[in-house]
Amino acid sequence: MGTESSHEPLLLYTKQDENTFSYINKTSFLLKSTKWVLKFAMWLIFISWASFLFLVPSESVNNQYSKVVNATSGTIFGITGSIFLIYSGPVIIIVFLAIIYLWISGDEAIQEKKKKTASFRLWTFPVIVDGPFGVVTAAELIGILLFAVYIIWAVTVYTIRNIGLLPLMKVTDAGERNLLLLELTGLRFGFMGLICLAFLFLPVARGSVLLRLIDIPFEHATRYHVWLGHLTMLLFTLHGLFYVIAWAIQGHLVQELTAWKNIGISNLPGVISLVAGLFMWVTSLPPVRRLNFELFFYTHQLYVVFVVFLAMHVGDFVFSIVAAGIFLFMLDRFLRFFQSRKTVDILSAKCLPSGTVELVISKPEGLQYNALGWVFLQIRELSWLQWHPFSVSSSPLDGKNHLAILIKVLGDWTEKLRGHISSVPGEDESQGLLQPNLSLKASVEGPYGHESPYHLTYENLILVAGGIGISPFLAILSDILHRVRDSKPCMPRNILIVWAVKNSDELPLLHSLDMNSLCPYFYNLINLEIQTYVTRESEPPLEEGNIPKYVTSSVFPAPTRGGMSSLVGTGHIIWAGSYVVLSTVGLVVLYALLNIYYINPYNVTTWWYKGILFIVCMSASVILFGGLVIGLWHLWDVKTGKNMDDENRISGMKHDEPNAYKNPSQEDFVNIIKYGQRPNFKDIFGSMAERWGNVDIGVMVCGPTALQTSIAKECRSKNFGRMSNEPIFHFNSHSFDL
Repeated sequence: MGTESSHEPLLLYTKQDENTFSYINKTSFLLKSTKWVLKFAMWLIFISWASFLFLVPSESVNNQYSKVVNATSGTIFGITGSIFLIYSGPVIIIVFLAIIYLWISGDEAIQEKKKKTASFRLWTFPVIVDGPFGVVTAAELIGILLFAVYIIWAVTVYTIRNIGLLPLMKVTDAGERNLLLLELTGLRFGFMGLICLAFLFLPVARGSVLLRLIDIPFEHATRYHVWLGHLTMLLFTLHGLFYVIAWAIQGHLVQELTAWKNIGISNLPGVISLVAGLFMWVTSLPPVRRLNFELFFYTHQLYVVFVVFLAMHVGDFVFSIVAAGIFLFMLDRFLRFFQSRKTVDILSAKCLPSGTVELVISKPEGLQYNALGWVFLQIRELSWLQWHPFSVSSSPLDGKNHLAILIKVLGDWTEKLRGHISSVPGEDESQGLLQPNLSLKASVEGPYGHESPYHLTYENLILVAGGIGISPFLAILSDILHRVRDSKPCMPRNILIVWAVKNSDELPLLHSLDMNSLCPYFYNLINLEIQTYVTRESEPPLEEGNIPKYVTSSVFPAPTRGGMSSLVGTGHIIWAGSYVVLSTVGLVVLYALLNIYYINPYNVTTWWYKGILFIVCMSASVILFGGLVIGLWHLWDVKTGKNMDDENRISGMKHDEPNAYKNPSQEDFVNIIKYGQRPNFKDIFGSMAERWGNVDIGVMVCGPTALQTSIAKECRSKNFGRMSNEPIFHFNSHSFDL
């Protein structure tokens, strides 16, 4: 029987199986073809849209655009519908196609051989490492240059066109001509600011389908929002400044600033919008933000004032130019609002000797994330308004019903958190352990992160961390060990961790991961080496042999109703996609009904009022149509969670399974600790490349800007110039290939 059983798969191979394999191959070919068509269509639409935005300053393209608007403005949507279709429509269409693309892609298996294509290396090749933008990859530099070229091109073309318009205005006085030129130039800067604003909100939609499509997580896309924000506010400031100068010279500055016209541009709403934008801009500058983060955070909520009064300033048809990005952000914000309303149980809270806090949070079994995930956390006992991002330090395979995060105590909020935990009396007070469900509750947004677990696609992996930057790498290491133990797809076989810390009291963080328990005899399957550099201590402390080695418990109660909500944009693509599609359809329906039953019959022509109505339609579609999907999604989530709980009770799995294996050995990997030194990355990378071979070596870094810059310099050098083919960015991190 044993022999027959062992050969059974070979004996069962028949002609029918051959037909089955043929069907699978055909299905795979059809799937790949469909994905290729979708990808081609999205690229074609994007390039066409971007080319139009780039060329619209030219008179010929602008004339063609005007003809299209006039030809299509006879519908019930009027000129607003035409402009929305031209400027915002392509973004919405790409989102719809992206939903289909992500849906048919599903959870693709990790390929054993991953092609290293030049197109993907653009995202991680560090062209600039010490510039004003920080570490800039080739793809990012291309984007920066394109925007710079657009600004130069647009200013040049608009200036020529403005000068050409002056004779048509029949203004003979030189002073009046100069003032008119000032106002025309201000008008052009305003339009250029709108083009930049069309992109501004896209990177900050945390669960955006677009970010999932290109697999750039929100925490890295935020830098694009910062760059665009500076450019947008610069253009809008010049827009307002040119008008103010012209009005001041003419002697009617106050009258113009307070003008609120019914037909045409309303100046006062524009002033209010610009002032709100300036507050956000000034408080977001690095010196102000570092000095007072709360001031930056609170003033940034003025984006509501900025957007609403902008719509009143320009009216509905001009506002429709930027509507797509703002609408997608509204969808994401509304969904995050619902997710964050749920109170989440903190199963365990522990203060560690290194000034770090470990929180273990309850989550539903069906909520998926990868080891590169992170969450936004709010604890109402500390603040009702502050949200802070933290990397997840546990692998999704560590437990079905919990995830862990490590928090470095650095500011007022984290200091309050440590004080709150330390002040709770209990049996384990000496260890700073807070008993489950005692007095601490949290609200969570996320998890967010990469769509794909790219850390699993490299045969050789170098993880470089600074201080608490070790947190996501603990999750990565745990994920790899779980997969190796369970024979799941996982390519890394050689792993080097380079960790730089200031003091030796941070060393116990590395022992929060019980590697021997996760994967017994893992050293037979992977080669692990850890090099730790204690930079501010010249020699080991006397009690080095007694360094506490705490291990995170792996046994936690299954959540009742206190787990995280599954309503997250990076979650179930069917529900997330339905939410976007139905809300967009709702916007079209509501605006059509508004035109049919109100605007057209009553001949509503007031620009600022129609701008407000357009904003109301956007908000109503998100609340009504999107809210319907969220309600159904929540019911489905509750039902699914109940079924999982029932299955767990039947199978007797009321808790997360503990680590079942124990290895009596102490450390089955190379663990080197060096005091009073900083890592020499040139020597480290050189020795690893020589030892492993200069093939398929992935480098990830998580730490301060100086550390990122050092890594980027080495990877950009001649010896380490070949970069990763994927943008593997974690919070405050980059990754590269050797």
